[in-house]
Amino acid sequence: MMTPYALLDQYLAKMPIIAILRGVTPEQVIAVAELMIAQGIQVIEVPLNSPQAFQSIQLLVKHFGDAALFGGGTVLQADDVDHLYDCGARLVVSPNMNCDVVSRTVDRGMVSLPGTATPTEAFAALDSGATGLKLFPASSYGPDYIKALTAVLPEVTRIFAVGGVGADNYAQWAAAGISGIGVGKQLFKPDYSLEEIADRVQQLTQKLKS
Repeated sequence: MMTPYALLDQYLAKMPIIAILRGVTPEQVIAVAELMIAQGIQVIEVPLNSPQAFQSIQLLVKHFGDAALFGGGTVLQADDVDHLYDCGARLVVSPNMNCDVVSRTVDRGMVSLPGTATPTEAFAALDSGATGLKLFPASSYGPDYIKALTAVLPEVTRIFAVGGVGADNYAQWAAAGISGIGVGKQLFKPDYSLEEIADRVQQLTQKLKS
């Protein structure tokens, strides 16, 4: 059985992006995810404060299977990890560091990406078994902060910058040592048309490829 670390690396190999579909509905989710996957984005999270989030995640898993790594974002309670597992999700992303959420995710064999900012939170997350770290909100810290943080973290630590990071500044963050970025409204908002989403996905992925 593949470890969460290997699983995450496998799905980030084509494109180091976690697509955040905040506000997506079950009626939209398949068409939106199809556009993402077609352009190489293979890690997709549906924040749990989206309408009927668990239903959307279940639909994604049923429709696409192993074509992408699907999971929930804004996961604040350990019980939600169990619900995600039952939906077939393999990814748990949080804006904060909650030991109970991380431990439950690890117990379930799922990818755990808790939100951290300080070195104390980062080491607490890693000690709890987190697969990687989500720096949030990244724009409040900047690439230089990542350089300083990675100097003391284990060399293999996977760090994802989320919040204010995209095509225009990705190169700076990548040079600082991140493993990938989480992107929300730059790619998706519930009122974007499918044509607009397709354009946004293509622009971002082409910029990262170049």
